[in-house]
Amino acid sequence: MSKGSTDHPGAGDEGNPSRDVRDEDGFDVAAVSAWLRAHAEADFADTVAADPEVRQFPGGASNLTYLLRYPDRDLILRRPPGGRKAKGAHDMGREFRIQSALAPVFALVPRMVGHCEDESVIGSEFYVMEKVEGTILRQDLPPGMDLSPEQVSQLCRNAIDVLIDLHGVDVTTPGLAELGKGSGYVARQVGGWSSRFRAARTEDVGDFEPVMAWLDEHQPDDVATCLIHNDFRFDNLVLDSDDPLRVVGVLDWEMATLGDPLMDLGGMAAYWIQADDDETFHLFRRQPTTAPGMWTRAEVVAYYGERTGLTVTPEQWRFYEVFGLFRLAVIAQQIYYRYFHGQTSNPSYAVFGDVAKYLETRCARVIG
Repeated sequence: MSKGSTDHPGAGDEGNPSRDVRDEDGFDVAAVSAWLRAHAEADFADTVAADPEVRQFPGGASNLTYLLRYPDRDLILRRPPGGRKAKGAHDMGREFRIQSALAPVFALVPRMVGHCEDESVIGSEFYVMEKVEGTILRQDLPPGMDLSPEQVSQLCRNAIDVLIDLHGVDVTTPGLAELGKGSGYVARQVGGWSSRFRAARTEDVGDFEPVMAWLDEHQPDDVATCLIHNDFRFDNLVLDSDDPLRVVGVLDWEMATLGDPLMDLGGMAAYWIQADDDETFHLFRRQPTTAPGMWTRAEVVAYYGERTGLTVTPEQWRFYEVFGLFRLAVIAQQIYYRYFHGQTSNPSYAVFGDVAKYLETRCARVIG
């Protein structure tokens, strides 16, 4: 199971082949072309003078992502899905502005081309960015990427170093400072995600009330305030095609904000399936975190703490792990809600209800 970052905005095709656009996700290509010719950043004027070939990236459980293939380079278009949307979700302008503001202080964001707020163009707002060329890791290492356990371990270190670098970005940078709401991030997240689950619950899943009560009772104070990605995973990283241990891009900034760094780490850990996890959890794996040499979740947390100076005991970490799993369950349930109520016909969304059910039992197991 994966959130929307199977969308992989800005990604190269390697390991993420595009396909024909689904009928229900189509849009007026001529209208987008006309808008880009009138509004694209100057550096892209020659590119968008032509009309693109349009393809769609698979997944798209959250925002929908398309490849705009031009003669001289490729661009990426992002737009929201159809159907009921959680308040504040799928904000294309916010995602565009965050990456624009990050560009001077964090080199691993795609270059922005333009943001369209006029929903009359294609029926929704959208934004366009340059595609980051490289390799994205999927469920397993791709054919030909024969990494030794030592190299895989170095890849882990490099990826976590990128997250640490992001957490060290100067949050007073114009365009980033206004993302913050002050202290109390942990409390807002516990309350907010609990409300989102209750709003998206369907009659065929559990109520998560014991989990939400435990999170509310055991929430710690914020340990710091920094820029957090909120969906940091290998399949949101672009690796250099010639040096696959080097990260050249970070994608999917939909949920980035100012918040607690350990909450970001907990969200990442929810997707980090390791070799000794149960068989059902292994069905969720969408990144090669079981490859020989990959770190365990505990090793990731220990390295992060060592690099940042934050002390996180196993008992302290339990809250962040449960929260990450709960948040993942809410994301799954929000996707399933659209399928349950017939707002999308994509059959791959049918399993998300079972995902939410399993994650409730996993949260209870970690709570003990």
